[in-house]
Amino acid sequence: MTIRNRITLDDLPTMPVGDIAALPGDQLALLKQEADERLRAAKNLSDWLDGAIALKYGDQAQEARRAEGKDTGTVRLKDGPVTVVAELPKRIDWDQTMLAGLVEQIRADGADPAEYVDIAFSVSERKFTAWPHHIRQEFAPARTVRTAKPKFRLLLGEEVC
Repeated sequence: MTIRNRITLDDLPTMPVGDIAALPGDQLALLKQEADERLRAAKNLSDWLDGAIALKYGDQAQEARRAEGKDTGTVRLKDGPVTVVAELPKRIDWDQTMLAGLVEQIRADGADPAEYVDIAFSVSERKFTAWPHHIRQEFAPARTVRTAKPKFRLLLGEEVC
């Protein structure tokens, strides 16, 4: 009978999160490294499999779309008992400079551009913090700061700077 020196990833699902949090930092770091490596390996395997599936069904899906008179969208293929749902979504990018010109043209013609396009404003945080104080004060009421999900990196044998 061997006694293990540390908790493994396989132990974690049965442990209360408080017990996991109470583990020494070096064990947490090793567990996180192992979990990240498993995730990377699983992602690579999934990408490899997706490539094989695309190779197997890509031409058939393209032909099915062509037969339906469309370049994008969803088609269904049969492969024995398997139904393959092949999606080729549209990704539309608009030239922002051209859109701005068109919005101004609509406005100049007396129409409301909001009836035709969605208009959104944003300010990069870098620009905001570089502005003079009096300009920041004017914009501050329009600014809301929310936090994102916290992230932690655990480095073994490296000093924190």
